[in-house]
Amino acid sequence: MDDDHGVVQAHRDGSSQVSAGGTASGDATSLARAAREAVLGHGWHLMSSATVSRCVDAGPGAWERFAAHWEELVTDPYAAEKGTRRLRRYGQFLLSRDGEVAPLGHEAFVQPEDSNPLYVDIERHFEPLTEAFRAEPVLYALIRLLGSVAGGMGDAAEWIVRVHPFRVVAQADGLAQPTPEGRHKDGVDLVSSLLIGRANVTGGRSTVYAADGREIAATTLSEPGSLLLSDDRTTWHAVSPVRPQDTGLPGHRDVLVTTLTAR
Repeated sequence: MDDDHGVVQAHRDGSSQVSAGGTASGDATSLARAAREAVLGHGWHLMSSATVSRCVDAGPGAWERFAAHWEELVTDPYAAEKGTRRLRRYGQFLLSRDGEVAPLGHEAFVQPEDSNPLYVDIERHFEPLTEAFRAEPVLYALIRLLGSVAGGMGDAAEWIVRVHPFRVVAQADGLAQPTPEGRHKDGVDLVSSLLIGRANVTGGRSTVYAADGREIAATTLSEPGSLLLSDDRTTWHAVSPVRPQDTGLPGHRDVLVTTLTAR
């Protein structure tokens, strides 16, 4: 079974199991510090929905408004060429050391050598984030949270933040691939995957691998708001296919992938 109800399985890397359904304790600063130390020490960390909500100061209404933006995503033509129906948009921001977030101009998305084997050094052109998405308070708070985590990874004055909202549509007649490239890197410093929602799907198991190929963590993000972090400099990652649970109904998996690269 792919579905493990959000519980991370850790694999001989010294890290403890983490429940995505746990409760958050402590203030936002201490919670972000704990996440930073876990990523630096083990290469990955799972933040529960409750913890993320506290760190970004978002209640149910804010999350509901944020999730509504996934209804405005558009077809990813590059994934369609590989047989996956995936919807997405793309945007960039600049995050300063003191937490200032500024939108950057829209441009092609290019991944560097030794990262995504399907699209190395290929310019991919995606529709930009909507203006409403770019103005979302939850997005800005999340970027600052990720900056707090990435701050322990290097003494960068600024971070390039790349924002990728995805919807993978589960199809009865085939496998929907959240990561058609398989096990890969993003060519960044910090990579994160925030679950926005799942509807009528099974699968979608996220796995983090050490540089030598060992599986060090695996989880099926099942609770909206849970956030998986990994150090892209030292780990690889992949997500298993998703399938419709009821083949007579549509299904989808919505996530927000956000990456940070020191500038």
